[in-house]
Amino acid sequence: MTQTLDINPKSHPRRTVERTEGGRIRAEHASAGDADYDGLGRELAAAISGEVRFDAGSRALYATDASNYRQVPIGLVLPRSAEEVVKTIALCRKYGAPIVLRGGGTSLAGQGCNVAVLIDMSKYMHDIVSIDYEARRAVVQPGCVLDHLRAAAERQHLTFGPDPATHDHNTLGGMLGNNSCGVHSIMSGRTSDNTERLEILTYDGLRMRVGPTSDAEFAAILAEGGRRAEIYGALDAFRRRYRDLILAKYPKMPRRVSGYENLEQLLPENGFNVARALVGTEASCVTILEAELRLIPSPPERAIAIIGFEDVFAAADVVPDVLTFGPVACEGIDHLLVEFVLKKHLHADDLSVLPDGKGWLIVEFGGDTGDEAAAKAQKLAEAYDGKAKGTALLRDREQQKRIWEVRDAALGATAHVPGFPETYPGWEDSAVHRDNLGDYLRELKQLFHKYGYEASVYGHFGDGLVHCRVPFGLRTEQGVASWRSFMDDAADLVVRYGGSLSGEHGDGQARAELLEKMYGRELVRAFAEFKAIWDPEGRMNPGKVVDPYPITSNLRVGPAYQPHEIETYFAFKEDDGSFARATRRCVGVGACRRRDSDKSVMCPSYMATNEEKHSTRGRARLLFEMLHEGPIDNPWRSSEVEEALDLCLACKGCKHDCPVNTDMATYKAEFRAHYYKGRLRPAAAYSMGLIRDWSRLAGHMPGLANFALQTPGLSGALKRVAGIARQRPMPRYAHQTFRRWFEHHASAGQQQPDRTVMLWPDTFNNYFRPATAIAAARVLEWLGYRVIIPDRPVCCGRPLYDWGMLDKAKRLWAETIDVLTPAIRQGIPIVGLEPACVSAFRDELPNLMHGDERAARLSSQVVFLTEFIESQGEAALPRIEGAGLVQMHCHHHAVIKTTAEEAVLKRLGIDYEVMKSGCCGMAGSFGFEAEKYEVSIAAAERVLLPKIRAAGAETAIIANGFSCREQIEQLSDRKTQHIAELIANHLPSRTSD
Repeated sequence: MTQTLDINPKSHPRRTVERTEGGRIRAEHASAGDADYDGLGRELAAAISGEVRFDAGSRALYATDASNYRQVPIGLVLPRSAEEVVKTIALCRKYGAPIVLRGGGTSLAGQGCNVAVLIDMSKYMHDIVSIDYEARRAVVQPGCVLDHLRAAAERQHLTFGPDPATHDHNTLGGMLGNNSCGVHSIMSGRTSDNTERLEILTYDGLRMRVGPTSDAEFAAILAEGGRRAEIYGALDAFRRRYRDLILAKYPKMPRRVSGYENLEQLLPENGFNVARALVGTEASCVTILEAELRLIPSPPERAIAIIGFEDVFAAADVVPDVLTFGPVACEGIDHLLVEFVLKKHLHADDLSVLPDGKGWLIVEFGGDTGDEAAAKAQKLAEAYDGKAKGTALLRDREQQKRIWEVRDAALGATAHVPGFPETYPGWEDSAVHRDNLGDYLRELKQLFHKYGYEASVYGHFGDGLVHCRVPFGLRTEQGVASWRSFMDDAADLVVRYGGSLSGEHGDGQARAELLEKMYGRELVRAFAEFKAIWDPEGRMNPGKVVDPYPITSNLRVGPAYQPHEIETYFAFKEDDGSFARATRRCVGVGACRRRDSDKSVMCPSYMATNEEKHSTRGRARLLFEMLHEGPIDNPWRSSEVEEALDLCLACKGCKHDCPVNTDMATYKAEFRAHYYKGRLRPAAAYSMGLIRDWSRLAGHMPGLANFALQTPGLSGALKRVAGIARQRPMPRYAHQTFRRWFEHHASAGQQQPDRTVMLWPDTFNNYFRPATAIAAARVLEWLGYRVIIPDRPVCCGRPLYDWGMLDKAKRLWAETIDVLTPAIRQGIPIVGLEPACVSAFRDELPNLMHGDERAARLSSQVVFLTEFIESQGEAALPRIEGAGLVQMHCHHHAVIKTTAEEAVLKRLGIDYEVMKSGCCGMAGSFGFEAEKYEVSIAAAERVLLPKIRAAGAETAIIANGFSCREQIEQLSDRKTQHIAELIANHLPSRTSD
């Protein structure tokens, strides 16, 4: 039988209103078919103080969520208040424009994208309106991030129970739309179970509060008349008509999240709870303006028992028994997930706590005391001692945090695994009753293998929920046909087990077409009737859940996606040499949208601006759209892409912290190399990007250079010409460079020529802070080494990458390799002091000079100072009393890794604290540029500067990066020390010069 597939999106009207700021827009490329939407954009901009964005870049930015689907919106609105949402929808109604609501943009089924006016409440409407700790109730705006509510509730040992893996950046509005659940749902249930009341707005303009409805309240509503009475009357008739069918056909299981899954809440025995009936409708019925949510007790202490089994099926089989021990969470992971985590180096060290096995249950217990929680966990572990492959008990909070981070990163860990094909959502959250989980998993795995798929399975086993990403092969017609056939078979399988197509993520477009298999034709027609009660014109998120788009339509990377491959400067070896593949590396997890995170460096510009386009995900999506036929129709010359990348600090945080290792610093450099080809760059590109050339000149006459840069008036004029912020003091050139000092220095270690090390005199520590390099030379000599330096000035070219000066960077690398060839041949260790420079050797060098054997060897020979010290084993180091506050450079965190740095600090005996501040905001030239100054300061003021100002005067401020040191010293009254200076200043004796 031949299957005909619809892989083309439904037709939709084109747009053309361009852009915002402060509510202002302009129209561009208008045509007759676009006239209405031009008018809508103009009227919206005039009506609200929020942001109205109908430009190509913004539409491209929001064209997809975390799913397989792509639908370019008509335009984007970021309202500042509920009243502005009301005005927005009124104007959309006037023009007949559909609506789609968006939270954190992490929906995996396609419900977060549509050809509609997209309303994003996460930027402005994100407040906790109130918390009543005694009543255990919280009122929130829909853009409120879940962890913000949880943190506030925990002050009284309460929490909002549902907690998906995206808890630190998803929004409660999105959770209400999808009826999210998460790790602790066995303790708390679904979002619908924790919803008391909602303030809602219908497309036709009715604003009201809904919740449980008593008989008296229902009678009063009907007596009042009007649209509200019409809705309630229709709901009453609906529940009477479909009562028996709902009771008969709805699966009896905790994780039913498919279709309009809460219609039983309309029944009298459930209190005619209209709010709960609307939860999980994926914004296809109403807009939520505010929510009153139930809080539950949160055990203050936790302990985890981990049980290892022969395989994941055996782990699933015992879940019903494990639940009798009273845990608050029960998660399952398989051996493939562990293998993928290790391959991607995501949380490899954190896996050391896993006992033997190839399938594991991670079971958390709560208690008022640590001993109480541990006793419960120990009881479970003892019960399975001898029955399982192994057990482990985690009482330490840091260990518990790390194992949960492994679990939270699972979606990213199963995407873009080296050596494995690309994987996709689509069948990523099916659920069955926990009693049937083991058998269901066995058959699901068999079904994977029937279609030639292999996938890790993991998830919320305590509620029978299975997560996975599957290599569906969506790039070809044959692959799409196979996927579509699999979806039918998978739906039949889960229905046979009495389960739900979705147990957490909703249906959107991914599964809505299959709902008849689960509920039957009559009940699916009832869903359409329920939607029509609220949205008779069908304008709320059309094509999702009800009357859905075909599963195979609107595909983001389907057969129609055929991007042009271009010759690139970087090798992109992790993406098979393809820039196009690199641009689709982002899978939309949204971890880069964390606002107040101590988990990661990324994404400092997003933390400062709360702008999607300044997140790693936003930039990756724009680069993807640039190569896709769509709103951005000028690849490599796109002003929209350049604008988004301009505020990227190139901190490389995403290369490390993003679960799929999106490397935005490299993408930015590649894009700008093409964007500026044959064009003049901004003045800052030449003043700061060529800092090595300017410094070589200044090194011959530092007094004159400092006079020009420090003298009021003259300095200001130079800054204006150079594109540098007038508020920025310029660093002073040292009166003597390190190289010049070294010419007259007699190395104390030269009597041991077989112990030779080369010290890398980077531009910053050579010309501006030679004391750092001098200190490093003394430390290396103290370790018994003869110190040498390159026989002529060389450079890694770090400042060139930010501006895409890659031709010059390659020439500079060629020169550097030639100069260092003798050291490369001899295998002499090359010790760097500036993290940004060492990361250039580790990262940019092999990527730009791919295939050059000398470049590969050089890359492996360069080490950071503390890495070299650690390699010397138990070499004697001075003991340092006192406290230290440590600012890790972003590149140190992302590329070099901080383990050696912390190990050396521990050996020194200093009582140190690594600041959880992320990027300092200076980021090389970024913080000096006039247009970036405010963002730079905002990044520094987020955590870094308050922490430093609060530190005691005796606390040492330790920072290795030149940028970090400049930012701290310019914006506070504190001096910094490089770790080389810290050590050298405490050596018992030093050679004097």
